[in-house]
Amino acid sequence: MLLSRVSFNEMFRMHYFIFSVVFLALFSTLAGAKPNVGHGVILMYHHVSTDTPPSTSISPENFAEHMAYLAKNHTVISLQRLMQSVSAEATAKQKLPDNAVVITFDDGYDNIALNAHPIIKQYGFPYTIFINPDLIGVQPRQLSWQQVRQLQSEGVSFANHSSVHNHLLTGSDQPKWLENTLADISKAEKRLKKETGQSLKYVAYPYGEFNYQLKTALREKGYIGFGQHSGAVSTTSDFGALPRFPAAGIYANLNTLKVKLNSLAMPVIEISNEQPQLSFEDRQPEQILTLDLSDMLKQQVSCFYKGDSMILAWQENRVDITVPEVLPVGRSRVNCTAPSISKKGRFYWFSQPWFVPTESGNWPD
Repeated sequence: MLLSRVSFNEMFRMHYFIFSVVFLALFSTLAGAKPNVGHGVILMYHHVSTDTPPSTSISPENFAEHMAYLAKNHTVISLQRLMQSVSAEATAKQKLPDNAVVITFDDGYDNIALNAHPIIKQYGFPYTIFINPDLIGVQPRQLSWQQVRQLQSEGVSFANHSSVHNHLLTGSDQPKWLENTLADISKAEKRLKKETGQSLKYVAYPYGEFNYQLKTALREKGYIGFGQHSGAVSTTSDFGALPRFPAAGIYANLNTLKVKLNSLAMPVIEISNEQPQLSFEDRQPEQILTLDLSDMLKQQVSCFYKGDSMILAWQENRVDITVPEVLPVGRSRVNCTAPSISKKGRFYWFSQPWFVPTESGNWPD
């Protein structure tokens, strides 16, 4: 009888254990839990040249330094692989390398083919160019479609940057603005499909400008949006406006870029205000972030505007970030960082862009 009782107890514990494991797995699935696939950083370049606008340019020599550093210290992956790994459908098998980096270019300038591509080709790195199809082979210093197809045959991917690089927020107060803007992006995507045979449905916003209505509508149509604000990417990121680190102009310094290349996506649970577009009359925004603090100390969270540290107000894991002054016309950003407890020397990074038109409603370049 004792042996039977022991056997019964062991069987009960075993069945209880199995039930618990199955229940937890089922609960996780129903709750939409995502595997921890890691973090990736996306770099953004425009010109690789010494005779183009300095604010968006990097010299071929400095660009070569960037690529050599990436080859030695990081794993460069394609934009497609990063998006697949951090998507809602990702599995644990798609876990990213711990130092994953993606290379992108905006605007489709011919100096990418002439100056950047030979350098990148030495290392066999994949990369993506966001182009404006109606400008290819038409506007001076743009790639031709022949160059596009040649680069594509060598592993380069091409994605949507709208048809002609207009400010997408122009006329956003008009009834048909969203319909017309989506039609323009769809037109560009169809042209990309026709010319390259590929439709990734990735959109980089010209000038990095977007609003809540546009990014939401694009997500509903299956697009992934990319901005020009900074930060890393993970499963918790906003796929309507993913961040990319500018790596040219004043941001080309490799010493400061090294910290960004090792950054982690800030684990933001909730954002109080998802509208980055402001009016000329009301342009001193307040933002409340709800953060997962499990791998950071809230007293080490810092936010910066124009390089100056901001005063933060905390309530448990919610931080109130109020811009200390009226924002200027154009594009502004607030960046927040916090050192990781578990990954020594690496920082969580969050960037909030804000866009302000002129008093007459125009958007400056």
